[in-house]
Amino acid sequence: MPIKSKYLFVASMDVDADKEALFNEVDDTEHIPLLSKVPGVHAVSRMMGEPFAFSIGGEEKKIAHDGPRYSAIYEIDGPHVLVSPEWAKASEAGRWATQVRPFTRNRRHALYRLR
Repeated sequence: MPIKSKYLFVASMDVDADKEALFNEVDDTEHIPLLSKVPGVHAVSRMMGEPFAFSIGGEEKKIAHDGPRYSAIYEIDGPHVLVSPEWAKASEAGRWATQVRPFTRNRRHALYRLR
């Protein structure tokens, strides 16, 4: 399905191994659903990085996954969504802020404008 939003916000991170099940459960059932309801958020997709191979210049190149293991891509209207009161409230709601966020690390955030 084509991306219809003007911006993509990408939040990536790793999580302590002993908190991984809780991370996935809270992200799937609380955190992502709450952020999905913020005005200006149109879709969210969760992903896990993994190694891969591809062909380039007649050669197969193997690539190890480099960077945080988990990512969420948010299709949003613009940067203003990320500083809205609704985003701030949703990002602190539920168990995420107290039971999950403290066990995440290697966090990376990026914003992309579609051309």
